[in-house]
Amino acid sequence: MSWKDFAEELVGTSKDAIQKVAEYADDYRIYPKSIIKKGKSFYFLAKVDQSKKLIILNQSKEFERFQGKTEKLAGFKAKLAPLSHYNAEILRELFSFTAPQALGNQTASIGLGDRLGIATPGHIAVVRESKALPVLAQQSVRELNLTGRTFKSVLDDVSWAVFQEGYQAGFAADADHLKQKTDIENALDLGYTMLTLDCTEYINDDLDQLSEAEIDELYQEVPEHLRNGWEDTYLNKTFVLNSGYELEYTVDKLKEIVLIYYKMIDFAAEINHLLKKSERDVDFEISIDETSTATTLEAHYFVANELKRNKIKVNSLAPRFVGEFQKGIDYIGDLEQFKKEFKVHAEIADLFGYKLSIHSGSDKFSVFPIIGKYTGGRVHVKTAGTNWLAAVKVIAEHDPALYRDIHAYALEKFSAAKEYYHVTTDLDKVPSLAKISDAELGQLLEINEVRQLLHITYGFILQDKRDGNYIFRDRLYSCWSDHEKEYRSALASHIGRHLEELGFYQA
Repeated sequence: MSWKDFAEELVGTSKDAIQKVAEYADDYRIYPKSIIKKGKSFYFLAKVDQSKKLIILNQSKEFERFQGKTEKLAGFKAKLAPLSHYNAEILRELFSFTAPQALGNQTASIGLGDRLGIATPGHIAVVRESKALPVLAQQSVRELNLTGRTFKSVLDDVSWAVFQEGYQAGFAADADHLKQKTDIENALDLGYTMLTLDCTEYINDDLDQLSEAEIDELYQEVPEHLRNGWEDTYLNKTFVLNSGYELEYTVDKLKEIVLIYYKMIDFAAEINHLLKKSERDVDFEISIDETSTATTLEAHYFVANELKRNKIKVNSLAPRFVGEFQKGIDYIGDLEQFKKEFKVHAEIADLFGYKLSIHSGSDKFSVFPIIGKYTGGRVHVKTAGTNWLAAVKVIAEHDPALYRDIHAYALEKFSAAKEYYHVTTDLDKVPSLAKISDAELGQLLEINEVRQLLHITYGFILQDKRDGNYIFRDRLYSCWSDHEKEYRSALASHIGRHLEELGFYQA
């Protein structure tokens, strides 16, 4: 049955009756939750010739604004509008719930990066039942480069998915791990409502390789007025938190903290000034997590206090926690040590009025209860790669031959992919595919080594070409299109486990 048959029945339906009509919209390849009446016009998303289109019924000013093909039906017109950037901008203007907003720092939030542009419906299905506010658009420049996407396309894909699912509870868009002012300005111009500033290039991560004399020499190169100010503020002082935990700054400890972090404060101040010029409300996150050693409690307090002293208001901050937060697998490390330090990190964040942000938060199930407990649910958790892995599992279960091909290719590209991500994967623990039946392939995604193998090679799998044609991309998207509901269900189940362990479901 065609969408045209449904359209003829829909025209003339009252707003109150739309829900009843929508019950059988799926039979016409129409997304039932997308059906909405505005003024005298009806809008909905449908699959037309294997691609999604926005269908607009009845002529109106908005009808004329959208680009697309116009068709005459029985007594009215219909427009088939492609899901383009031009049309997405009109959609966000016409339906404000499809545009991102700032979330603030008073509740739980979860970053749900979608590397493929097709995961948002599954994300929405699970966050509907949660008290966590979703960041549905979340990508870093690294991810954009590896997937061939742009900040523009990422936001557009989310807006169309939000409309498809009729999701009106609000979402944010995070320009993640940005380092360059041009990228930041681009994201802000497009309407992103969250900025994660990656301070890696302004953090000295090499002090452990220097002698005491070399550290002292570097410290003396810091402008004297800055050294004097920090020494007056911190040196030989003890800061007592509400829990009674004491933070102490000796000469050696202060020198190291200053040399590691002081340049990032200036960088944050520069970007903060840029944000103040923006006309919109933007959640500002500071990332200091991509270092080889953990952020000490004294260092966290120093950074937080210096941000405050420089009048830099942050919505969230991401320290580098003790242990390993590697991609796509559970936490590696001493849980008791993590708990001991994390509760103080959470107290420092509360003291300065921002949320802790947990980066590489995908699948960190063993520490989620600790995170939820000591933040009181007032925390931001970032996931991304786990959504790609759920998509790969759909391939394994529905196109075994394609899975075998990409698995073999991932093994070829693993060494090159390690340039982008820190993992300690032992490829000797990856089972031989020759010994695995087609029916068992999906179970491979439960093995840490396989998860990391596939997690970090996604860019090669999606982007590589042979003789001018994509090796896998077209076949992958074709399979995901055929199994849209299965992918949605897999995401809802997997991300649902994250929310459950974090305590993000409504009480």
